[in-house]
Amino acid sequence: MIGRLNHVAIAVPDLQAAVAQYETTLGASVGAPQDEPDHGVTVVFIELPNTKIELLYPLGENSPIQGFLDKNPSGGIHHMCFEVEDIIAARDRLKGEGARVLGTGEPKIGAHGKPVLFLHPKDFNGTLIELEQV
Repeated sequence: MIGRLNHVAIAVPDLQAAVAQYETTLGASVGAPQDEPDHGVTVVFIELPNTKIELLYPLGENSPIQGFLDKNPSGGIHHMCFEVEDIIAARDRLKGEGARVLGTGEPKIGAHGKPVLFLHPKDFNGTLIELEQV
């Protein structure tokens, strides 16, 4: 059901420092910051030959990333995103197998302009999973 790994998301306490580290220290191709108000984050994508890294930084006082950073002040891996052909079919299959879909269960539009859903980390070995329709 899942396709390729689209990205690994890392919550960061200092977006400018993280961008500089990937761009200067590691020599990666780093995109421009992009505010995602519906998700409460500012994102920066780092393009790699085989996938992407998404840097997440809180946007606004109610950002879900702020809670993660409060628990992990140095930042850390927040979620992994896998591509799926049909997000509704994937959601229904996963729910049928007992997985919990976060939020309303209806897809939202993600940072790539495509439908996304998140799956409860307790159902996936402590890892928050994002599904993105290709």
